[in-house]
Parts: sequence; C-alpha cells; structure tokens
Amino acid sequence: MSKAMICSCEDVTVDDIRHAVSRGFCDVESVKRYTGFGTGICQGKSCSAAVAALLEKEKALKSAAVVPFTPRPPLYPTELRMMASAPVDESQPPVGGLPQEVDAFPAALRPEGPVPAKAKVVIIGGGIMGLALAYNLARAGETDVVVLERGYLCAGASGRNGGGVRMQWGTPSLVELAKRSIELMKGFARELGINVWLRQGGYIFLAKTKPVAQRLERNVSLHNRFGVPTRLITPDEARGIVPGLTMKDCLIASYNPEDGVIFPWPFLWGYAQGCQKRGVRVETYTDVTGFETSGGQVRKVKTTRGDIACDTVVLAAGAWSPQVAKLVDVKLPNEPHRHEILSTEPLKPFLGPLVSVLDSGLYFSQSMRGEIVGGMGDAKEPAGLNMGSTLRFVSRFAQALMEQLPEVGHVKVLRQWAGCYDVTPDNNPILGRTPGLDNLLQMSGFVGHGFMMAPAVAERMAKWMATGESDELFTRFNLRRYSDAAGHSRDFGTGTLEREDMVIG
Repeated sequence: MSKAMICSCEDVTVDDIRHAVSRGFCDVESVKRYTGFGTGICQGKSCSAAVAALLEKEKALKSAAVVPFTPRPPLYPTELRMMASAPVDESQPPVGGLPQEVDAFPAALRPEGPVPAKAKVVIIGGGIMGLALAYNLARAGETDVVVLERGYLCAGASGRNGGGVRMQWGTPSLVELAKRSIELMKGFARELGINVWLRQGGYIFLAKTKPVAQRLERNVSLHNRFGVPTRLITPDEARGIVPGLTMKDCLIASYNPEDGVIFPWPFLWGYAQGCQKRGVRVETYTDVTGFETSGGQVRKVKTTRGDIACDTVVLAAGAWSPQVAKLVDVKLPNEPHRHEILSTEPLKPFLGPLVSVLDSGLYFSQSMRGEIVGGMGDAKEPAGLNMGSTLRFVSRFAQALMEQLPEVGHVKVLRQWAGCYDVTPDNNPILGRTPGLDNLLQMSGFVGHGFMMAPAVAERMAKWMATGESDELFTRFNLRRYSDAAGHSRDFGTGTLEREDMVIG
C-alpha cells in the first residue's frame, strides 16, 4: 500500500495507479483517463514521467510501450480573453494542428498472443457503439462475440466529446432514440456498477436568425408529440435560467430541462467491463487489415494478430468506417470532419444547462468538476481524419463564448483536443445490411451524436440480430437509401431523404 502522491493537481496516488492497472488499464493513456492524472493545472508536467516509470516498474508494460500521453495545448494555462484576441481569417480553412498524430499507437502496445480463431460475431470498433452492441448481445445470450479496437478504449470520438445528451432533434426517429437512451442512462450505474455522472440540467438552444428560430418552433411541436417537454423561451427567460447570459442578437430559444450531460469515459468503461464479465472478448491495439469473402458473405476478418472466422461482422468504427469498408470494396458515403473542443480550469458551479447557439455551432456546459467544456463548428473545416488542435479554434470559441457569457473572460483554458464527426449526406446514421455482403452489418454515420444514441440503437440492433424480427430502423437508415433501384446515386438536394437539421457544428 502506498498513499504517496503522484499527481498533486488531481490527488492521484501510487495506489490509484496500481488500482487502474489491476482493472486492466495498463498503458499511459488509459491510466490517465481512469485516474485523471495529468488533467489538472500543470497538464502532466510534474507527473507524466513518474506514471510512466511506475508502469514500467510494475511490469504493466514493456519498456518500448511506456510512452508519455499525448500533450494537449496550450502549453501553459491561458485566459480566454487572451485567446480571443488572436486574429482569425474566416475566409481561409483551418490547416494542420498540434500534435500532428494522436492516433498512431506503438506496436509494443499490441497484446501478445493471437485473437480467437473464430467467433459468431466480430464487431469492428471498440467505441461506445461497438461496446454497447456487444453488451446487449451478451445480455440476450450471445456471448461468442469479439470486439476489435485499434487503440485504447476512449481513443476515438467516444472519449473525445463533450458528454452532452439531448432529446432535442429534428426528426421523429432521433427524438425517439434519444429519449430511450436517456432512460437507459438513468439506470446505467445500477445495471453496470459505474457512475457516469448523469446531470439533467437541460439544453438551451439559441437562435440568432429567423430561419433557425422557425426551426426551433417547428421542432418544439415535434418534441411535444413524443412527450419531450421542450418549450420556447424568450431571451429574458433564458437569462433567468443562466444568469450572465447576454443573449446578444438572439431572437428566441428552446429549452428542455430533461436534456443533460454525462462523463464520457466511465460510460465506455461500463459497457466494456459489462462485456468482459459476460464473456465477450474486447481486444485493444488490434488493427483490421482485410477480409476474406465468398458467396456474398464475409468469412474471415484479418487482423494484425491473426484471422477470425465469423458468421456476422458489424462495422462500428465511426469516422474510420469508410477506411475499413474499402478493405472489402464497399464504398461508404461517410466523411470524417474534425471537431475541436476545450476545457477550462474548474469554477464554482454556476451553469445548469448546456447552452448552444445553433446558428454558429457554439456549445458550452459545466462539468461536475466545475470546468467549462465546449466546442464550436467551423464551416471551413475540410474533410479528413485530423485530430490536431489549432489556435484558430480556441480563438473563435473564446470570441463566441465571451459574446454570450463575457464574465468568463478571465478563466484559463487548460487543454484542448479534437475528435472526428462521422458525417453522412443526410446527417443520419447508416444501419443494417450491406448490399452484396449480407452478413456485414453497418453501424456508423452518427455525425457527432452516436455517443448519446448508442444505448437505444444498440438495444434495438441486438434484438434485431438475435431474433430476426423486423425493425424499420434498419431499413430506413440502410445503405440502399443512397441509391435508386438502378444503383445510381441520389441527388441529396432533391429532398428525397429525411435530413436531420439539429446537428451542432
């Protein structure tokens, strides 16, 4: 036993690190997420080397695999008002970002030994979608499942989002799914034994222009039909809910007090641990390199640790799904788009709901630790798997945040990072069977909201897979909607697809 402090910013002890290792979190990035070391005011400058040395001493990792965690700019905590003063050329697209590579994993982290030679179901992608599906399959009695993850748990979008969960959507399907997901989140700690810190402080959407205001008005009626208590509120009412909010240039707002925020990392761990307890294999640091097919079926999944013969494959790799699909000559319409985010130093709790300016894609909330966490869309962001952080983002965000909440100008930014939205042409997911490969199932294209939809989508997909009962979700959102009967691509401007219009960013 050792209570020796290893991270004074976050009160992480040597025993805390050892406990993380005992729970299977053995690499530096995973231990960081499990314990919180390195997320305080010094951003790991005083503790990262000590943690790496301890992991090597405890023989949790081979020497070649003990690498420091990814740095998160800025180098030193910097006030938002200083960040807001940096010039931004809105006519030019963002380029680059630091660090350049945040998803390159050392080969030394790869587990020793091969993957199972066969499994009934192979799920590609160990994010929230893949793990939630595996857990629900296991609950239904199907435990011969292998989940393949190319990095550590929480390496992708599931560990890089702001944790917002909301029922305010623009299409009936997503309103229903989100409502059910939040119901399931309420019982998550009881069922899976891990606290995801669900806080239903609500969401306030602000509209600056008439078209966006009309969208909110239309969607309030939709929400109410499904029993979601969204209501339109005036700027004065919004200021009453969030003191200090200027509502600058805002015409109207919508508010649902039952929306909220959860902590992303334990949400993922809960599903992963639930899978493992029920016999599902979760294989991290394992890349998919190809497929073996015959007779319109995928027969084997090829990986860096051997081949797995299988009956069914589910592609749930988020923004990486198009890359994986290419290995079997399937073209997906998804495009990855970087979405940047930041976190400030902790403050005394003052912000109940998550606030979003729908016109600009700005959003911000306060975490259970007191940090302001937020992001903002960028219309000039090019498609691509880029997870670097830019000064452009933090400057734009700081300007937009201070316009609505000027009192936070003195607050320091501790760290920023990025993840990838998995964008489809109609802002709706791709689910169901792949034409020409009947046992390759699609589960991607959630455009930044897969995190909040996962519980409900996985519940329905597991039932559909286990029972064979029809479910309109997997016909409504399957790949065939992107082509007509002759196989020609649809013109997405014709309005033939149901388009989701409540995507932030």
